[in-house]
Amino acid sequence: MSDPSRTAAMIARARSASLAIDPVQLEGIHHISAITGDAAGNVEFYTGVLGMRMVKRTVNQDEPNVYHLFYGDEAGSPGMDLTFFEYPGAARGVAGAGMVHRIVWRVGSPASLDFWRERLAAHGVEAVATGDSVLFADPEGLEHELVVDGSGDEKLSAHSPEIPAEHALLGFDGVRAYSNDPPRSQSLLEGALGFTRRGGETWEVRGERRGSIYAYDPAPPEINRRQGAGTVHHVAFASKLDEIELWRSQVAAAGARPTPLIERFYFKSVYFLEPSGVLFEIASIGPGFAIDEDPAHLGERLSLPAPFEPMREQLERTLRPLPYPPEWRAAAAPTG
Repeated sequence: MSDPSRTAAMIARARSASLAIDPVQLEGIHHISAITGDAAGNVEFYTGVLGMRMVKRTVNQDEPNVYHLFYGDEAGSPGMDLTFFEYPGAARGVAGAGMVHRIVWRVGSPASLDFWRERLAAHGVEAVATGDSVLFADPEGLEHELVVDGSGDEKLSAHSPEIPAEHALLGFDGVRAYSNDPPRSQSLLEGALGFTRRGGETWEVRGERRGSIYAYDPAPPEINRRQGAGTVHHVAFASKLDEIELWRSQVAAAGARPTPLIERFYFKSVYFLEPSGVLFEIASIGPGFAIDEDPAHLGERLSLPAPFEPMREQLERTLRPLPYPPEWRAAAAPTG
């Protein structure tokens, strides 16, 4: 159970921070980062089966000997960036308390749910229709859910010759996390981060242009909880570039102990644990993935931020080749 005095103190700090800092809003989910033990298979599933675009092929900036792969819409927009750290041969993880266990995606219509149920089944993926959604998992067990979009937000999508445009994935609707004590997180979510409760333990984070859902489910028994292939590492929420330092100050004032501002080159980041144990990141919108690549050829080569460029020869020898881009994209990409 939460400590009432500690909760009251956090609420007071959050209110104080909100009075001291100009109001700021998070623009929904920026990206979600997960773990894979098989980068090649991961590429084949997310770009081949799900029809996403690889928008950045780079390395884990904290462990640059392994891949960091980003999938998204055609432009690599915040709101649809799903990323994976590859740890070759990693054992499967098990989601438990303090971990995101499901990624929820938007699609355009009930007919799109039917399309995806049939497409997934045709690729050997069990897809379960719940009436208003479709549930499935990737080859390493990472859970996904498709829901019909009712947000009114800009639709984000990638092009694929196998997926009709009207059925393409349209960006994140949200995530579901496990928690043993969701009320512990209320003061941070509501007071410092500006989330709005939408019923039960479901929250919405919404800015001027986009919004996302963050929801808690009861945690399963803590038997084998562990990070590994097929688990989410963290969820990142989107901040305007010039507001990232304000968010860090606001989170710190609420007692959540954020990291210093970290330069990720494609965006800037602050990380912290929310009280239920889920690792949050606040990531800036911009500079973006086209800062070091032609937008027509995102993800087709190994991109290395300047501090890692001296490692290129070594990394290109040791990182395994990936099945990307597909022939149709390489042939169709403009050259000018």
